[in-house]
Amino acid sequence: MYKANTAEGEYFHTVPDFKGNYLASNLDIYNPETGKREPLAPRFKRFTTKNQGIRILAFGFLFDFTGNANNTVVQRVEDTVHEEWFTEALKSQDIDLIIVFGHVDIRSEEYALLFSTIRSMHWDTPIQFFGGHSHIRDYKIFDNKAVALESGRYMETLGFMSIDGLSTGGTKDATPLAQSPKLTFSRRYIDNNLYSLRHHSGKDAKEFATDHGKKVSKAIGDARASLGLGKVYGCAPHDLWISRRPYPHNESIFTWIEEQLLPQTIEKSDRMQGGKKAFVITNTGAIRFDIFKGAFTKDTKFLVSPFTSGIRYIKDVPYKAASQVLKLLNNEGPIMLAMMESNAFLQPPEVSAARSRPQLLTSDFAFAKLPEGQAPLHGIDGPQPFPGYTTKDDAGADGDDTIHEPIAFYNVPNCIQSAVGFDQSETDVEPETIDLMYNQFIEKWILLALEYLGAKRGLEDTEAFDNEKSFTDIMTEWVEEHWGSEGKKCEE
Repeated sequence: MYKANTAEGEYFHTVPDFKGNYLASNLDIYNPETGKREPLAPRFKRFTTKNQGIRILAFGFLFDFTGNANNTVVQRVEDTVHEEWFTEALKSQDIDLIIVFGHVDIRSEEYALLFSTIRSMHWDTPIQFFGGHSHIRDYKIFDNKAVALESGRYMETLGFMSIDGLSTGGTKDATPLAQSPKLTFSRRYIDNNLYSLRHHSGKDAKEFATDHGKKVSKAIGDARASLGLGKVYGCAPHDLWISRRPYPHNESIFTWIEEQLLPQTIEKSDRMQGGKKAFVITNTGAIRFDIFKGAFTKDTKFLVSPFTSGIRYIKDVPYKAASQVLKLLNNEGPIMLAMMESNAFLQPPEVSAARSRPQLLTSDFAFAKLPEGQAPLHGIDGPQPFPGYTTKDDAGADGDDTIHEPIAFYNVPNCIQSAVGFDQSETDVEPETIDLMYNQFIEKWILLALEYLGAKRGLEDTEAFDNEKSFTDIMTEWVEEHWGSEGKKCEE
């Protein structure tokens, strides 16, 4: 949604490819061919399941997003629930289950409002929410007939959700809902690996693979090869973590960016010649995955930083103002309040999620015994559990499919800053002016901070660094120069 061309690609390719199974309850697009505003996809869908005849009403929502390009319109959920189409859709009484899924945090105000609105018209109908956006494992209980699942992460988890006791009104021998058995909701977070999948399939390594599966694996491998995703740029000397280490720390990915990647890249630029000095600021949310020791490939670069934002700069900003920008971006205050009002969080999504889930920032709920239904991956008498996700949600601490040793999870700031051309801690005489460089994604907040600090600048005062090269490519070039393998295999 940030880029107009990706929204058009969604409209022309993804929506039709899903053939009626893509919903957009609060998202419109200006048709590239007619210029008229229209829903990106159908607003809702009624359907009956094939085997059990469960009659379902489904909606698909996006959170109150404000960073979209001007060829799309995201309608606030609080406005959408008053739309005539939404009210009319909920008037139907021949419904066994209402499903709401979307790119929405399950503990958000948007889902709370959708729940209360639906409940006002369907006081007893089961509701199943599916969420996302915050990239975590979580499960919320709204009432005894409404729950929400967010299995989250970045495909490390397969979420399993089931509801027993639903009415099956679409079958001839349907049981009226009032006479149905008590509803039972179940959820499970399954580690996405072959061991877990084999366990749940009841098959061993030899039996698990099917001819169809082998063909799919080959097709994926061929596609990866055609894209050159295995190309090695260098070898990371050790792991670098987003949240498993505190910041600063020599194994924090943000310390690496602040102390090595950014200053060593920027200081070589033409702009920095002749004794120029700069601050370079980037948001921590620009980094989406850890770097593991070993090969840093083309695949890795997009896993770590999948965005197209480049570095921009404002030249000759008064030092006294520039030196206060980072504090405004990181501390509670007017900038933070403006971010929260516009649903703009600059941290990694799972760190932002901890604002309403303080338990994420602690790891002191290790299991004293094995909860029913869980088992260590190698058996009770085998090796000790290895680090992994340990989830505590509204239903308890038994949702993780595999017992893990808890992973430490530390908070990180909204933004980090590098000083280029000088050591800020050793400067006796402050420079009069300095270049202020930043990740393009946070440009709005940089300009707002400067305005608060009495050094107002506009978009016309900003310039692109290094011909608008993306941060992702800047990172990759640094890896090639400093971790380059020169054709040698990375050490195991």
